Amino acid sequence: MSRPKKFDRNLIVIGAGAAGLVSAYISAAVKAEVTLIEAGNMGGDCLNTGCVPSKALIQCARIAHWARRAGQFGVCVAEPGIDFPGVMRHVRASIEQIAPHDSVERYTDLGVEVVQGQARLVDPWTVKIALNSGGEQTLSARAIVLATGAEPIVPPLPGLENVHYLTSETLWDRCAKLDQVPRRLLLLGGGSIGCELAQAFVRLGSDVTLVEKESRLLPREDREVSEALSHALKSEGVNLLTGHEALAFIGKPNRIGGALRLRNAEGEIEVTFDEVILALGRRARTKGFGLEALGLVQGGKLETDAYLRTRYPHILAAGDVVGPYQFTHMASHQAWYAAVNGLFGGIKKFAVDYSLVPRATFIDPEVASVGLSEGMASERGIAYEVTRYDLDDLDRAIVDGAAQGFVKVLTVPGKDKILGVSIVGENAAELIAEFVIAMKYGLGLNKILSTIHTYPTMAEANKFVAGNWKRAHAPEWALRWLKRFHRWRRG
Repeated sequence: MSRPKKFDRNLIVIGAGAAGLVSAYISAAVKAEVTLIEAGNMGGDCLNTGCVPSKALIQCARIAHWARRAGQFGVCVAEPGIDFPGVMRHVRASIEQIAPHDSVERYTDLGVEVVQGQARLVDPWTVKIALNSGGEQTLSARAIVLATGAEPIVPPLPGLENVHYLTSETLWDRCAKLDQVPRRLLLLGGGSIGCELAQAFVRLGSDVTLVEKESRLLPREDREVSEALSHALKSEGVNLLTGHEALAFIGKPNRIGGALRLRNAEGEIEVTFDEVILALGRRARTKGFGLEALGLVQGGKLETDAYLRTRYPHILAAGDVVGPYQFTHMASHQAWYAAVNGLFGGIKKFAVDYSLVPRATFIDPEVASVGLSEGMASERGIAYEVTRYDLDDLDRAIVDGAAQGFVKVLTVPGKDKILGVSIVGENAAELIAEFVIAMKYGLGLNKILSTIHTYPTMAEANKFVAGNWKRAHAPEWALRWLKRFHRWRRG
């Protein structure tokens, strides 16, 4: 495996999801010769089976939920009828409308060569492509970015082969064939995907059971956040089974539906279903690209350094295939580092900044966080103070009928430096952005408090939590002096 004296391209990118698209775009912007290879649909999981379709489904479910709540606002509306094929038409239309952003035509216009086919590394510098149109093409590159994404985890549970299970990728094709929502839906996994789908389907009319092995949902988040999330799902009718371990599926081949046997602290139970969705997380997609033969993958894991370089420094990875955060915004963030380090790493390289990674779960009320939770801080032995503001006091939340949730901020004891923020409430994923910027540039709660926030908005909650911190840290000696000063001024 000798290094070629000449290369066909400066960079080859394998995979046209968020990480691959951004890597290719950046490379073309700096006038590198770049080829982007994708075997499936452009846009990857996010556009086709992840973020876009799930958020379109959530919006349909939210509208049905608000129609049921209309009477609280003096608007008389009959119980909404759910046209499930119509819901799925909205999902498909959303994908189709956004697809041009990630299309072959757009990236070709940006200066990227797009090749549609299955890529396989035959040596550290050479990629062989089995073209979708037939035939093969072989290209060499000075640097290669692996952006092959991730795939749903399918557990080795007994009997799974006897039930027609769905995943976050396959449920959309299945739903497109249904005349109505599944009557009894089982979701296995209480992470973000499971929680979002559980609420969406219960609002659309399914009887939903959500099973989670751990004692609480979203275990990485603040415990108070998990409790608020559980309350929201239960209040809408989700049968929530935390602390339940899946043992085996019971079903018959080629027949829809079945049952799942579970074990909890008190014994075993069975839950029946018409449809079951596995939402147990995602693992790196590494097979079929020639990575094992080059020693890039061990135990299914693609190892990289702080600069996203593999054991071959000119082969880099970005996005879900490398982690550690499987978010679209993280994939785009890593893509800059992968492209720049691939093209210019011999001159100057950059370690990925993982210091501030916002997280969001798009249920209602939304959940968003950045930095440390109380649990994380305690585990790491980091001292902190907690300041919170409850949204039932916020004018805009009250008039919008969204007066539930809170803003919770962790700070350095005695100082306004922000260590972490958790928000539960309407538009939490939007509200968290102000705190991300503040933490990024070292702005404390005093700076947020001194910033004008439009009235009436949900964003005022950020200012009010800063105000709560300020009141709790007002110097008593100064206030006593001021009281005497004003008494003296009165004469």
